[in-house]
Amino acid sequence: MASSDVHVRICEQEILKYDLEIKALIQDINECTGPQSKLTELNADVKKSFHNLRLRIQDLEQMAMEQDKESDKQTLISQVEGHKKQMLSNQTAWRKANLASKLSIDNMEKQALLNGADSTMRQRKMTKEGLAQTTSDITENLMSISRMMAQQVQQSEDTMTSLATSSRTVQETNEEFKTMTGTIQLGRKLITKYNRRELTDKLLIFLALALFLATVLYILKKRLFPFL
Repeated sequence: MASSDVHVRICEQEILKYDLEIKALIQDINECTGPQSKLTELNADVKKSFHNLRLRIQDLEQMAMEQDKESDKQTLISQVEGHKKQMLSNQTAWRKANLASKLSIDNMEKQALLNGADSTMRQRKMTKEGLAQTTSDITENLMSISRMMAQQVQQSEDTMTSLATSSRTVQETNEEFKTMTGTIQLGRKLITKYNRRELTDKLLIFLALALFLATVLYILKKRLFPFL
């Protein structure tokens, strides 16, 4: 019995929740001024809540039929009838809210059409001076774009010229490096050759000096020691 009471209370709480959801959605529909897709979305939510509410009322009615005590059974049946009446009242309010919303949306669409017609009339009344000014503005914009494109072309030409100059400078520098390398190699060969010749000269001087000393010693020997 206690378990049954718990299920009954849970069912009644869910019925109350869906009832409040429906009332809030009906209020949103009543205040909806468009677009039509928004109204359609709200109505879909209402249908879903009504479906859930109807199922829970049926569950509560089934629980009433399963009560052991007649008094408990009658109490729940009375609550079920009250929920059904409340659901019918919500359905009536739902239909009225839809009518009010559709009327509001129709009025908004009519107003938009009227505003569009007024705007079209104002556009048709545009003066020749306005058209001339528009044409002048377009021409000025085109000329401005043309000048910008000319500047871009000039900048591109200057950049290409600068790149060509830089390329020539690099080539000239490379040629100078090659010339300097050749000069350095030639100088190295000359220094090596000079060093070799200097060594040869020193050797010849040394041999000449040795020959001279040998000659002097020979003369001194003959003069001082003729008997040897």
